Amino acid sequence: MTIHEMTSIEVTKKIFNKEELFILDVRNENDFQDWKIDGENFDYLNVPYFDLLDGVEEIIGKIPADKEVVVVCAKEGSSIMVAEMLSEGGLSVSYLKGGMKAWSEHLEPVKVGELQGGGEIYQFVRIGKGCLSYMVVSNGEAALFDATRMTDIYLDFAERLDAKITHVFDTHLHADHISGGRTIAGKTGATYWLPPKDATEVTFDYQPLEDGNEVTIGNTTINIDAIYSPGHTIGSTSFVVDKKYLLSGDILFIDSIGRPDLAGMAEDWVGDLRETLYSRYKELSEELIVLPAHFMIIDELNDDGSVSEKLGILFAKNHGLNIEDEKEFRKLVTENLPPQPNAYQEIRKTNMGKINPDIDKQREMEIGPNRCAVR
Repeated sequence: MTIHEMTSIEVTKKIFNKEELFILDVRNENDFQDWKIDGENFDYLNVPYFDLLDGVEEIIGKIPADKEVVVVCAKEGSSIMVAEMLSEGGLSVSYLKGGMKAWSEHLEPVKVGELQGGGEIYQFVRIGKGCLSYMVVSNGEAALFDATRMTDIYLDFAERLDAKITHVFDTHLHADHISGGRTIAGKTGATYWLPPKDATEVTFDYQPLEDGNEVTIGNTTINIDAIYSPGHTIGSTSFVVDKKYLLSGDILFIDSIGRPDLAGMAEDWVGDLRETLYSRYKELSEELIVLPAHFMIIDELNDDGSVSEKLGILFAKNHGLNIEDEKEFRKLVTENLPPQPNAYQEIRKTNMGKINPDIDKQREMEIGPNRCAVR
């Protein structure tokens, strides 16, 4: 029997459509436990590649014949070899093209809504990493928010929409992934905006994202002076788009809230985080649709694959927004935190412009799940 390749796009569609898939992950157990491909109806078997060098006879009986099967490894090569052995044993299987490296870099654009005057807003779901970025398009112009380093995806998407990228925003200085903001601005001539309180150590020019700024994208006015929202970082800034969408950055997620410790300032910033969530956001309309910069678990995806929820519903259901006791809140966001993102200090330095690692190093730095949230 022949083996087939399965792309990250195909796996993403299966997640969005809640389809069944059996994953044979041949990475080391620690890597699998730390980070795997999550799907609501996915089943898994983790057997390290080195345990299969002498043959796959012992695992063939554990692989279902009535489900689609994909073999996954770090970069693709090992999964092809295992898939070939399974095929020789009579099974019909696929391998993940590009392995987890490709899975980490895949972005799936999802349209999340219409704007007044014919504009649109798109969410780019980095399904393997939990990152969410956004493009607002109106009247031939586009603005990007929290773009990843996979810059060609945004550039090609804007070109298909016949839109020129004129503004690029980072809601804060990212510590879990490398921003593509500066690169996109350099390629398009767009203005690159960054909160100045997060930019005290950057080595490049930028437009300060401050109170009182107002940016127009085509027919859509984006008020960026409405919400200074520190807590995840001291400069974190939220956006209200078209009086309908709240781009909350890494301050508020669907099932969790942002962590304040990635710059080593948890004790100092926890008060800012509570003030943002419990006061500044409380003054906003509960009808605003929250669009965060990350998701943490696959359950946060809507039926169309997007990640969003009304602010009022989050105030009712998100545990992080319902802790009345300040000491309990402080304990939640400063103790028992999840592991910090891989190489987060190097990532921060890269986003400051202090270091410029090559592409392979950048991939290595970003490997792993989203770790920006506190639940």
